[in-house]
Amino acid sequence: MQTIRSADGTRIAYDRAGEGPPVVLAVGAFCDRHVVDPLAALLARERTVLWYDRRGRGDSDPAAAGPDAVEREVEDLAAVVAAAGPGTALYGHSSGAILALAAAARGVPVDRVVAYEPPWAVDDTASDPALEPRVRAALADGRPDDAVRLFIGGSTAPLGFEDTPAWAGMRALAPTLPFDFALAGPVGLPAWLADVAVPVLVLDGGESEAWARDTVAAVARAVPGARHRTLAGQGHGVDHDAVAPVIAEFLAG
Repeated sequence: MQTIRSADGTRIAYDRAGEGPPVVLAVGAFCDRHVVDPLAALLARERTVLWYDRRGRGDSDPAAAGPDAVEREVEDLAAVVAAAGPGTALYGHSSGAILALAAAARGVPVDRVVAYEPPWAVDDTASDPALEPRVRAALADGRPDDAVRLFIGGSTAPLGFEDTPAWAGMRALAPTLPFDFALAGPVGLPAWLADVAVPVLVLDGGESEAWARDTVAAVARAVPGARHRTLAGQGHGVDHDAVAPVIAEFLAG
């Protein structure tokens, strides 16, 4: 593990492996950097890979999501990109995909972006406006388990795996959900997608829900020159073995 300081002094933890052109991996909700350890190992066969804990997660410093949450996370990612060096590419999954695209749009010096199923809601049918305030209320009341249940299932009803290690990990990361909400923003795609000026590959899974497929298609249309590819047999939790060669092919192109 290595650490760097973001622009506001927040300590960001990351791992580095491999040699070659650099790529930085950004994770989504309920994830710390270790979720992508297997993907990092696959990509490190040909590249220098840096994968990091977003603020408030894992070994990075605790942090609260204020009104400037997106800007602070972009600064964190920019610091990791600076540590990676010139010619860095980005791969982001879920809210990490939004973060990767936001960094590119805001001028963080990256060469290419691969974005897997950024979770924007393109219309009201794919969004529950009550979800965010209910999750925030559960966190404010000290009810992280309810926050997890709401985020995953839309209610506080038991989901049936609360006694598993996976649940413990999600419970620990529940306080970072406001960062994911901040990245997703209101219904509709952000206008700044038109400002992304580097090559972009937007991915979805052939077994993903309709909202994800619709969103990815819309993002591919909104980003100038973006490519769109569907990975057969995959869902939102894409297999590392399935996505690694697709990332490698696009970054080498």
